[in-house]
Amino acid sequence: MGFSKDPELQPVLLGLFLSMYLVSVLGNMLIILAVTSDSQLHTPMYFFLCSLSLADVGLTSTTVPKLIIAILTHSTVISYAGCLTQMSFSIIFGCMDDLMLTVMAYDRFVAICHPLHYQVIMNPHCCGFLVAVSFLASLLDSLLQFLMVLEVTCFKTLEISSFFCDPSQLLNLTCITTFTNDMLIYFVGFVYGFIPFSGILYSYYKIVSSILRVPSPEGRHKAFSTCGSHLTVVCLFYGTVFGVYLNSAFSISTRKGAVVSVTYAVVTPMLNPFIYSLRNRDIKRAMCRVLSKAVSFSLCVLHVNRRLDNPATQSM
Repeated sequence: MGFSKDPELQPVLLGLFLSMYLVSVLGNMLIILAVTSDSQLHTPMYFFLCSLSLADVGLTSTTVPKLIIAILTHSTVISYAGCLTQMSFSIIFGCMDDLMLTVMAYDRFVAICHPLHYQVIMNPHCCGFLVAVSFLASLLDSLLQFLMVLEVTCFKTLEISSFFCDPSQLLNLTCITTFTNDMLIYFVGFVYGFIPFSGILYSYYKIVSSILRVPSPEGRHKAFSTCGSHLTVVCLFYGTVFGVYLNSAFSISTRKGAVVSVTYAVVTPMLNPFIYSLRNRDIKRAMCRVLSKAVSFSLCVLHVNRRLDNPATQSM
């Protein structure tokens, strides 16, 4: 259904979502380039941050381009296969966001509560294993909800009250009994929502307890500063995701649910690069280095093109 069919609002919506999509993709890709190009940032914390940025790029690329095409073509129709594909990939990348935030909380827990054993516990094999498990768990979640939505009948004439094939909307359209549908939704929400969120809460409970035992105010401030960006993203992501699924469970306004979906599917991935870069000097330094190299390369290419286009210079 999108947001509005008013012709006067279409250019505004197009510009808004196109700009947010470009900022989100460019910002997250810049973080990935900054981390991979700086050897000092080859640590578990920044490895997980790159994985989170990749998931954010995937989530926005799954939802926003189709919305932009719908605005340009004035058609919000999506095929059955296209809807299931969009839903599946949005679940994979959204669940990856969820699980990577949990893994990052565990990383901060080990770094602050067990600093002497950090290098041993968070070794490269462990980091790769955590990311691989998060991805496989996301695939399992996508497969489970895909099979649930396959129970839908008469799909050709249904309207989805969102700007993409939101699983929380599609699950309400299944032809299985309401009780079974609700139990499956609650089960998925418990396993992929409540358990990771509880893990984050427990990690920060232990982190705060450890920080409060630090004698110096400078040490406490430094420890808290390493967690501030992550806490901000967690609150923004989980607050909107829980809002969407509570809206679906209690049948609150579907229009409000669509607006909240924009926050976790578009706004949060767009804000993540700013949140992590503005509060992290290492990231800012690496990003400035990447940008300066890009500018130098562009100026060099421009200079070479000017020399090639100038016959007098070529003859000399």
